[in-house]
Amino acid sequence: MSEKLFALIDCNNFYVSCERVFHAAIQHTPTIVLSNNDGCVVARSAEAKRLGIRMGQPAFELESLIRQHHIQVFSSNYSLYADLSKRVMSVLDQFSPRKECYSIDEAWLDLTDLHDLHDLPIDDLTEFGRTIKATVLQCTGIPVSVGIASTKSLTKIANELVKRDPQYQGVLDLTALSERQLDALLVQVDIHDVWGIGPKYALFLENYGITTARALKYADEKWIRRYLTVTGARIVFELRGISCLPLELERPPKQAIMCAKTFGREITRYDEMREAISTYTARAAEKLREQESLTSRLTVFIRTNTFKKQQEQYNNAFTVEFEHPTAFTPDLVQGALGGLEAIYKEGYRYYKAGVSLTRITPPRMVQPDLFGEFSLLQHSRQARLMFIVDALNRIYGHDTLFFAVQGWERSWKMRQGKLSQHFTTRWDELLTI
Repeated sequence: MSEKLFALIDCNNFYVSCERVFHAAIQHTPTIVLSNNDGCVVARSAEAKRLGIRMGQPAFELESLIRQHHIQVFSSNYSLYADLSKRVMSVLDQFSPRKECYSIDEAWLDLTDLHDLHDLPIDDLTEFGRTIKATVLQCTGIPVSVGIASTKSLTKIANELVKRDPQYQGVLDLTALSERQLDALLVQVDIHDVWGIGPKYALFLENYGITTARALKYADEKWIRRYLTVTGARIVFELRGISCLPLELERPPKQAIMCAKTFGREITRYDEMREAISTYTARAAEKLREQESLTSRLTVFIRTNTFKKQQEQYNNAFTVEFEHPTAFTPDLVQGALGGLEAIYKEGYRYYKAGVSLTRITPPRMVQPDLFGEFSLLQHSRQARLMFIVDALNRIYGHDTLFFAVQGWERSWKMRQGKLSQHFTTRWDELLTI
C-alpha cells in the first residue's frame, strides 16, 4: 500500500480575488469585502491587511482609513463567489479523480496513486504544485496556495506557512523535508493555528506548556487521548505523518438547513414579514433539493433587535410538522406562513427572521398512504416542477422564477450598497469590454 499523499489547494483571500478577476485596475489596490448589510469586514487583500484592517472589524470604524488610502470596498456577492468556486473545483478535477471540497475556497486532492492514473510530471511535487497553481490562475483568474504532505493536518500547516512567507512562492511540499526540518517549521506554528484544535482546547494545552504544533506532535499519546479524546489523538498522529483522516469524497447530507438574515431595515408591517419568510423558505427549500432530500419539520422564528434597549423586545418561534416529507416549495411556504401567523405581533420593529428545516430524509423514505390523500404520482409531479424551476434559476440567474408571495420590491432585503455585477450568473450583467 502506497504512503498517503495529499495536496490542499486554498484560494487566496477568495472573496477579494473574485472581485479582482473582473476589476483589473484594483489588482494591487487595498480591497475589502463586507458582510451582510455591509456591516463588517469578511475578506481583506494583502494590502488591506498591511494597513491594519482586522477580520470582522465594523465598516463604520474604517471610513477615514478608506478615504485616506482609497480602499476599494465591495458588498458580498455570494452568487458570483459560488460560481467561481465551482470553476476552481472543476479545474482541480484534471489533477486527481479523488477530491474533497472542504469549503467554498479549499479542496484536498489525493495524490497517492497519481503515478498510475495520469502521465503527469509529479516526480518533483513542488513543480507539480506550481502547475496546479498556474493552471487554476490561467483558467479562473483566482490565485491559490498549495500545501503538499502525507496527512491532511500537515497540508493545513503547509498552507499556513506558505501564506506567511513569500519565499515558497505559493507552494510548499513537506514530504521533501527531513524530520528535523519539518520540526523546525512546526515550531513556527502556534497551537491556535493547528487544524482541529479549537480555542478552548488551545487554551487548555497552553496551560500545560503545549504552545506549538511541534510540542503537540511529541505530546504523550495517552494524555492527549484522555483530555482531548480520540479526535485529539488523531491530530497528534497526523502531525507525526500518520494519515488518520481520509478524504470525504461525498459530503454527507445536512441534517438541518437554515436560511436566516438580518433585514436591511427593521420591519414593522405584516405583509413585509410575510414576503421575507416566504423568500427564506423558498431558499431553504432550494438548498434541500440541492442535496436531494426532503423534510418533515419546519421552524419559523422572528426577532426584534436586542441591542436597542429602548425598544420593547419580542422573540418567538413556531414549529410546523408535515405529515409526509416534502421539498415542494408551495407546501413549505404555506406551512411557514401558518407558523408566522401564529407568532407575529403588531407594534414591534423586527430586525431578523428565519426558517430552519429539520427531520431531513432521503426521497427513498417516502411511503404512500394506504388510506390517506398522499399520492406518489402527485409527489412525482411536484418534484418535476421544482426541478424545472431550479434548472431555470441556475441557467438564467437567481430568482428568474419565483413565487409571487415572495414580493417584487423586497425593500426589507439586506443592504448591499457596494455590490458588483453578477458577471457569471446573470445574462444581463455579463462583462462587456
